[in-house]
Order: sequence, then structure tokens, then C-alpha cells
Amino acid sequence: MRGVWVREGAGWLAATALALIVAGQVASTARSEMLFRDGDSLIVAMFVRSLFSGEPLDWAMSSVLFIPESAVFALLSALPLNVNGLLAVNAVVNVLGLYGALRLAAGRRSPGRAPVAWSVIALGVFGLIAVTETSASRTSFEVASLLLTTTYYSATVIAMIASIGIVRRALERPHLGWGAPLALAVIAAVSVLSNPLYAVWATAPLALLLAIGAWRQTLRRASILLIAALGVGSVLGMALRMPLEPWIMRSGAGYVQPGEWLASVQYYGDFALERLRTPLGILAGAVLLALIAVAVVQTLRVREPGARLVAASAWLIPLAVVVGGIALGTHATRYLAPAAFAPLLALLVTPRAVRLPRPRVLIAAVAAALLVAGVGSVPRLVAAAQHPDADLACVTDWVAASDRTGGGQFWTVRLPKLHADDPSQLLQLHATLDGYAWLVNRHDFQTREVTFLLEDAQSGAFQVPPGAVPDAVIECGRYRIVDFGSHPLPVGEPVS
Repeated sequence: MRGVWVREGAGWLAATALALIVAGQVASTARSEMLFRDGDSLIVAMFVRSLFSGEPLDWAMSSVLFIPESAVFALLSALPLNVNGLLAVNAVVNVLGLYGALRLAAGRRSPGRAPVAWSVIALGVFGLIAVTETSASRTSFEVASLLLTTTYYSATVIAMIASIGIVRRALERPHLGWGAPLALAVIAAVSVLSNPLYAVWATAPLALLLAIGAWRQTLRRASILLIAALGVGSVLGMALRMPLEPWIMRSGAGYVQPGEWLASVQYYGDFALERLRTPLGILAGAVLLALIAVAVVQTLRVREPGARLVAASAWLIPLAVVVGGIALGTHATRYLAPAAFAPLLALLVTPRAVRLPRPRVLIAAVAAALLVAGVGSVPRLVAAAQHPDADLACVTDWVAASDRTGGGQFWTVRLPKLHADDPSQLLQLHATLDGYAWLVNRHDFQTREVTFLLEDAQSGAFQVPPGAVPDAVIECGRYRIVDFGSHPLPVGEPVS
């Protein structure tokens, strides 16, 4: 038992070092835009701040409610850190969550197997892919690094891998109790409640694989119970969304446009080609294709039902989400995130122990290298989180001193709104000056006029009333504040 604790503890320490390395590297590139400043990436931090403020909550959300992500960020908020510091710590926690799910999928330790080591290797491969992603684009095929954000479906990705792990362990037990089905049902319910994509990423493909395996008499009861757990949990999750309908501005069905499948092919194809134009993109693509090829071979070779399910999941889930995403006419690369994560399972199908020359020396050397690199990454992560933003400070200081309410468009106003002393002083507006009720607390729109407008390069031209002339224009680097203090502008009804 002591040896088990030592091995598992060593695995978590190695995973922590890898998490620090990956987070430090990603945060040191232009990809830090997605961690700290992207308008979509800030929703969880904005929601949790609103929740703790005690103000009335009337949020306008997308089909995703970010429930697990918000719970994690709320817990981390107990740390004495600013918002960027919390986002940096959350990035490390998310990578550790992925390791936990991979460790679950690697199965139990037994003679001749080394699931801890292979789970660390799988996390390292994820890290390799993530650090090849260095652009500031939210629409590129650089989806692995999105796991580090609090927003882009990180909890759903982790839940998908964890569900595969639970199913594997259930199939490997000689007698299935109620623990695994219950855990699977809970994960499915919470995940679907938060993000219906779980049903597409996990429920459907796992149910299909279990149904195929149910032809074996010895697996029939387990397969039926696990399929039922997935189905009941997913249905329960959808039912639990009903009381939250007033917050959900667009259901999952609103994203389905089958008639746009050809445009979807072109959309994803263009981004795939763009990704493959760089050496780093080619490297990441080659790694993922190699893992998928290995998974296909393993599906044909392995005989253990749990291992075969893991192998089949590694290629079937990416295939299903890509084909399904195109067939449904979707236009968002993040919907295809499983294509960057499920192939990692190929490394965990048969995590055999490998005989190495002088294993203790080699393991000690690798551990020391990871430890040094992990500790060395901390200053990089801290520096990225504390990087001064004079333009942002200029805006928030001016807004606080003005003691007035202004507004800006979505991609412009969200970062200053998060960092403002009083977020309600900045309204999220359309260019028409109507309220923009999207990923924001609609309680803000009780204020029906603004006295200044915030603009930057991402802003479209505002349609101000005829004759409205600003009193002054305040330049704040990449931002400009157009002050209408003596002629307040009316705010229209909030629309999504």
C-alpha cells in the first residue's frame, strides 16, 4: 500500500511540474491573450465576481452554463491573488484535472503495468501539442491550449476522458457494483447540465461502443447498466436545465444548421490548412495522426474489453465529432476539441511496464529535470499574470474617477469591465447603443443612459443620436474614451 501511495504521489508531482511548464510556456506567448484578456475567456471570472458581490443575478448565458468551471474558480478565489493570478492558477489546475482523468482512463495497476508512468507520458504529449499553439486567435485549430482557460469547455473535456476511465474500470471488474454506474450518471448529469456537448462527445459514442460490446454474454449486464447510467444522467442533466431557461439565451439547437455543411467543410478546412502551414502545426498534426493510427491498430489487436473500449474511443470520438460537426453545419473549432484530446488515450490502452537500464537512475534524472523545469516555469507564469497593462489601467482609473456609467462593445468592454472597481459602470452595448445581453448580467441594464463610450480597434462605429457631440476624447493607448458627459446617450432595450 505504501508503494502505491508513493507511485501515485510521484505521478501527481510530475503532473504538477508539467502543468507549470505548459502554463508558463503558453502564458509567455501571444496565446496569453486567450488566458487573460479574451472576451469569451472572462465569463467565468465575471460571473463569480458577480456571484460574490451580492448583486441581483440575471445572467444571459449561451447554451453553456460553465457550472464546474465556475465552482473551481470560486474555490480558487479564496487565494490572495488578483484576477490574472487566479486565471494563471486555474490554468495549472485544469491541466492537473486532465491528468486525473487520464490516470483514471489508464486503469488499475497490476503486475507488468505502469499506468502512472503512461498517464504522465500522455500528459506530456498533451503539453507538447499545447505549447505548439502560440497565436492569439480564438478561432484557430489551436484547441489543446484552450484547456488552460476557464471558459472553452475545459470541464467537458475532462469529464469526457474521466467517463471513459470509469467505463474502462467498470468493464475490468469481475463483478460490477453500483459505484461506477452511479459515478458515471452523476458526471453525465452535471456535464450535460453545464454543457450539452457532453452528450455528443461522451454519451453517444460510449453508448455505441458499449452496445457493440454487449453481444458478449459476460459483458451484457455491465454494458446495459453503463448505457443506462449515461442515458439517465444525460436526460437528468437536460431536465435540470429547464429551471435555468431564462438564463439560456440560445439553446444547443440554435447552433445546428445542417444546410450549412458545405460552408462548414470550407470553414474547418481553411483553419486546418492554416494550422499546417507552420512547422509547429505540422508537428502537432503528425503526433495526433500517429496516435490515432496506433489506436486503430490497438482496437484490432487487444482482447480485454476495457482496453479495447479505450482504444476505440481514441479514434472514434475524434471521427464522430469532426463528421458530426460538419454534418450539423457548425462553425467553431472549439466544438472539435475532442480531436486534440481523445487520441491521447492511445497511450493508455495497454500501459505496460518497460524494462529500462538502471531504471532508478533514469527515473531520478527525469524527475529532477521535471522538477527544475516546473519550478523554473513559475516566474514565467507569474510574470505573464503580472504583466502591466498601462492602457487598461488608464481606462479603469478614469472610469473610477468619473463616477459615471459608460459603455462599449463586446470585445472592447469586457476586459475593462472585469478589472473595473465597479463593473456596473461599464455597460455592454451594440453599436446601435442597445444593450447587448450576452454573457453578462442583465441587471446592469437598469441604467438606461451612458455618458461615455469606450472604443478600440475591435469596435465598430457607434450610431449616436444626431447632434451628439463629445465633450472630450481621452486617449488611453489602444483605447479611447469618448466623453459625452454634458449630453448623456440613451441606452436601448437589451437584446442578445
